[in-house]
Amino acid sequence: MERPHPTAPASPLFDEVTGALEALNAVLRDEDDFRILLQHVCRQVRHAVPGVDEASVTLVTGETPHTATATSTVVGELDGVQYRIGAGPCLDAIRRGKIVRTTVTDALENWPGFAGEAREAGFGSFLAAPLVADAEFSGAINCYGRQDDGFEEVDAQLLELYTAAIEAILRVYHRYLRARETAEHLRTALTSRAVIDQAKGMLMAIRQVGAEDAFGILVEQSQRENTKLRDVATGFVERVVAGHFPPR
Repeated sequence: MERPHPTAPASPLFDEVTGALEALNAVLRDEDDFRILLQHVCRQVRHAVPGVDEASVTLVTGETPHTATATSTVVGELDGVQYRIGAGPCLDAIRRGKIVRTTVTDALENWPGFAGEAREAGFGSFLAAPLVADAEFSGAINCYGRQDDGFEEVDAQLLELYTAAIEAILRVYHRYLRARETAEHLRTALTSRAVIDQAKGMLMAIRQVGAEDAFGILVEQSQRENTKLRDVATGFVERVVAGHFPPR
């Protein structure tokens, strides 16, 4: 789901978003851990949007939301209240695909179960933006403020601008992860093929059989022992190298 890019707010507020994104890009140069990346996304939104005291990132797996990271335990627990009752600014942003900006007074009318606990925790303003990187990744960035008069429209614009940039970063990151996973699978396949061919060659020489029969011997042992063919071949090669030739 692509959303139109918001009109960039004027400096110096725009500089806050730019600075937050530059800090995030610096993390990407040194880290490839998705959990750590989300932690920095969560922390940097406090620099990108004025009035954000705490923040969290919600991810949706299937249809089940969960908090991937939060700047404090209390907002993670407040996210949990929303998931439990099935209502709140975070879930509303995800379902509607739009920024949600509200005060605790308005939230008491719309989501009294959540708003009551949020007010007790000292929060008076809420701002949430849907986060959609690709078909596999969706959720929201959730912002909590202690002020009672709510976030300004410009704050919503800043969050939308920040979120749009984060979505682009996450799309690139996911492509990188998929490419790395494909390369790892290929590496494993090539390694497996090499050790199986090595074992076949040894069997052919030791037992004086053809390539097909040598492969059949390995397959038969793999099935008999319920062990991967690669592992059978690796074990055989190791025994041969150690001088423990198999019986004829």
